[in-house]
Amino acid sequence: MPKLRHSLLAAAVSAALPLFAQAQPAPDLDSLTAAQAAADICAGKYTSEALVGAALARARARADLNAFITLDEAGALKAAKAADAARKRGACKPLDGVPVVIKDNIEVAGLPASAGTPALKGFVPKADAPVAAKLRAAGAIVLGKTNMHELAFGISGYNLAFKSGAQPGVRNAYDPTRIAGGSSSGSGAAIGARIALAGLGTDTGGSVRIPCALNGCASLRPTVGRYAQKGIAPISHTRDTAGPMGVAMADVALLDRVIAGGAAAKPADLKKVRVGVVAANMANLDADTQAAMQAALAKMKGAGVTVVEVDMPKLAELNGAVGFPVALYEAHDDMVKYLKASGAGKTIAEVAKDIASPDVKGTYDGLVIPRKLPGPNNTVVDAKPAYDAAMKTGRPALQKLYKETFAKNKLDAIVFPTVPKVAIESNPDSSSLANFGMYIQNTDPGSNAGLPGLQIPLALGASSKLPIGLELDGPAGSDRKLIAIGMALEQVFGRLPAPPKR
Repeated sequence: MPKLRHSLLAAAVSAALPLFAQAQPAPDLDSLTAAQAAADICAGKYTSEALVGAALARARARADLNAFITLDEAGALKAAKAADAARKRGACKPLDGVPVVIKDNIEVAGLPASAGTPALKGFVPKADAPVAAKLRAAGAIVLGKTNMHELAFGISGYNLAFKSGAQPGVRNAYDPTRIAGGSSSGSGAAIGARIALAGLGTDTGGSVRIPCALNGCASLRPTVGRYAQKGIAPISHTRDTAGPMGVAMADVALLDRVIAGGAAAKPADLKKVRVGVVAANMANLDADTQAAMQAALAKMKGAGVTVVEVDMPKLAELNGAVGFPVALYEAHDDMVKYLKASGAGKTIAEVAKDIASPDVKGTYDGLVIPRKLPGPNNTVVDAKPAYDAAMKTGRPALQKLYKETFAKNKLDAIVFPTVPKVAIESNPDSSSLANFGMYIQNTDPGSNAGLPGLQIPLALGASSKLPIGLELDGPAGSDRKLIAIGMALEQVFGRLPAPPKR
């Protein structure tokens, strides 16, 4: 009889478990970080299935953002359930059960990798890119593949090829009439809207930092070579890198540790931090950005940071001799190599033929395919001589300028507004060459030198109520120090509120 009662009790408990799981409080996506979610799931506060379900529900509710090219609802829920079943409390993986998003130029096994362009929408890789594999090995659940500026060639995210909402273009998490930035547009919008808590983008001249500046998230462009680039549709092997993006600095630190290894980062002692301000980086700012940056510098000084003005002569000139010559020249051969190695089944000519976005179409047809660069008086010139000069003298000179500036002024980093202006209206004009130049004003030079750059959410504009970001660029290899400084500064600035409910 006691054995029967025990069996009945066990059956009753088993039957009640699903009801108990349903009764758990829903995770609060607006206040949660990826790092906290990993800890909560490990502690049994809620399940991965509950968190992934909440994230998918928000993704459906914010379809107007056009954040996703592929939302893998069935796959994400299946993976979450499997993670919950396999989890052993107290022995959890670093990202166990946490939903993440991955830019659609980074290969994830079993999901399309379109690079945001129609010709590749049917390409389904059989293996993860190494950076994606690291996240999945750490327990992350991939919600889906995010939308992007087509072929990563732009800063607006106004991609005509893919949309889930009524209007084209990836939209800003805080105001859907505005751009999300690019080229990692969908990852920035999804994280800013708290659909996902963290994810991956790629950065050639600002593409993980610009979207996070405009959508209120944190991101790192690592030192070139810190992360493996295999399995990622390229622009330039000299300039490209994948980069982590997250709701908070702790998330960037966690993803970087998962990908690159090392001990957990701790906030830096700001009284031992010395940063430089370059006048050129403070030019062309709108009123909201100007006010936020001045307030940030005052707060940094108040927290003990030493802030000094430094001069970087010929920075713009040196950068101009490197940026377009390297990216536009390498884009051809690097894409040809990638298409062949990936098994995508397309040639570069076939990719170019089907490009949907006019700005990218013009760049490919007029410059990338014929191996040309813009010349004087609306002409084009052969790209090879300028590329050779950039690699032989221009880039080394730019790197030397940065190295000497850091050393001479004993700087841990250079600080500046990530972008000069808050998000502009989302329309075809947002992809203009003038807007491109404006938004990469501050992010491009460090990119061309191969340096790490950290984007930190700073404030909402006083009049626009749109996110503003602050960037720290450090010497090559100083990624972990930048993250530590960023974690400390986040405590000074405070975290941004989630976007208003819509």
